[in-house]
This record gives sequence, C-alpha cells and structure tokens, in this order.
Amino acid sequence: MKNIAFFSDNQDFIDDLVLQIERYAPEFKFCDDEDEPADVVVIDDNPAEYRRIREVYKGVPLIYLYSDKNCITENSLNIVLKKPFALVHFFDILHSANNKLDNSKDGYLNFGVYQLRPVEKEIENIRNHEVIKLTEKEVEIIKYLYKFSDDYISKNELQKKVWKYNDDVSTHTVETHIYRLRRKVEKKNAPQLILTDKGGYKLKIES
Repeated sequence: MKNIAFFSDNQDFIDDLVLQIERYAPEFKFCDDEDEPADVVVIDDNPAEYRRIREVYKGVPLIYLYSDKNCITENSLNIVLKKPFALVHFFDILHSANNKLDNSKDGYLNFGVYQLRPVEKEIENIRNHEVIKLTEKEVEIIKYLYKFSDDYISKNELQKKVWKYNDDVSTHTVETHIYRLRRKVEKKNAPQLILTDKGGYKLKIES
C-alpha cells in the first residue's frame, strides 16, 4: 500500500479523486495528516503552498495539478499535469511518480557510510564499495527507518507499517529480521547500520 498526501482547497475535488482512487487504484491510500509518511504528494493548483509542502516532503515525488499557468519546475521529482485531465492519464502519472524516485539516483538513500538502492534491492558500503543484496522486507525496513531518521521506531510500529499487522507477524519476527539485516550488512567490522535504544530501532545517520 502506497500513501498519497493530497492538498487542495476544493473539498469536492478531493472527495471525488479519493473515490476514484479507491475504485480504480486501491494500491494507493490517502494520508490523514502531514505526520504520516507519503510516497507521492499531489498539490491542486496552489503555488503559494507548493514551497511549504515541498519542504515538508523533501525527496518525495510530487504531482502538481494546474488549470491555467504552470508555476512549478518539472524535474526528477516533480511532475506537472494540466487540468482537466483524463482519469486514466492521472493514474498513469501516479504510478510513474511512485516508480520515479526508486528508479533514479534521486531514489538512492544515503546515510552513514551506506547507500541503499531500493529497486536493485542492494546496499553499498561506500568506504570499501562492498555491495550486499537485500530482501524486499529488508529494503522496506530501511526505507521506513530512513523516513523517521530522527526518532527510534518501536517494534510495534514496524510491525504495523512494514508488515501491515499480518496475523503471522509478531515482534519476534521484527527482531529476527533486524538481527539478520545487521549480520548481513555489518559483517567484517563494517560500521553500524541500525541503533537500538528505548525499545526501538534507528538508522545510524552519521558516518
């Protein structure tokens, strides 16, 4: 499930788009507030809010919808779309935006001495250039910890956000995945990847 943060002054437009996405793109859901991490941001024709929103969602693909004049620069993380638009075209762009970050160097996550490449499912120790293959779940764990790199994330939160509360998942499963991830990446005296404290986990951001 991918999260969309949607900003518009037109509540009817919001309600209609939410309904269409629920029907035709159920793999996406809308974030309830700015504290929830987003995979894609959509802004409805509000250049005054763009700068603030872009600051809140740094490094997140953004779709800017405009009616008359586009005021936003299109780049590797920004996509502009003129209104009105065909719904199928919007869905194509939505999926493109979701894939755009992970499939470009803009989607690489750099922290400490490591670089995560989500699509390739690999992490590189940039000191010795050792590349280690990861599982999809290991990539999801690192990406989620990266989104909240200032805080320790509890086992229960990882269980909820990464495993989506699967019936067969316990906090022991989370602990096991973290343990295996550490052993895989931190072998041969490599720098620490994940810190543990306060009953939770945090990426080591500083090298």
